[in-house]
Amino acid sequence: MVSRIISQQVQQIKNVMLDIGDTAPNFSLKDDEDQWVSLDDLLLDGPLILYFYPADFTPGCTAEACDIRDRHNDIQEAGATIVGVSPQSGSTHRRFRDQFELPFPLLADPKKEAIKAFGVNGPLGLGVRRVTYLIDQNKMITNRVVADFAIARHSQFIDRVVSDLGDY
Repeated sequence: MVSRIISQQVQQIKNVMLDIGDTAPNFSLKDDEDQWVSLDDLLLDGPLILYFYPADFTPGCTAEACDIRDRHNDIQEAGATIVGVSPQSGSTHRRFRDQFELPFPLLADPKKEAIKAFGVNGPLGLGVRRVTYLIDQNKMITNRVVADFAIARHSQFIDRVVSDLGDY
């Protein structure tokens, strides 16, 4: 157990992306309503779909967020929570949520603390990788998809997660 924790700390220092079987690192970020939200808070009601995305209002990120919006009822019915994380401010997230009627929270990570902890910082520290994780209530990463430009892979991932969670 101790060696696994040390290995994860080394991964985070090297900005190596966390993978299935890793323990999700704790974080506390402000949401689009300027409230602090922690990983523990997000896991209270069941598994978490945590998606990292580059920026609000960009074509790819808008398409991804709207796709998630359209699947949100299915996600909730499967017993999961979903939240997005990017480096924009809470006020930018709030405008993005309002404009596209997103029913899920967006977390502001301007210092890229969670982004770096999950190893999804972009090349040379620029930008953010498009990565979606499924985290169980024990903070274990049970699934993930990495698809920087293939947004449809994130939709397929969410479909699989909803289907798998619905089978329990």
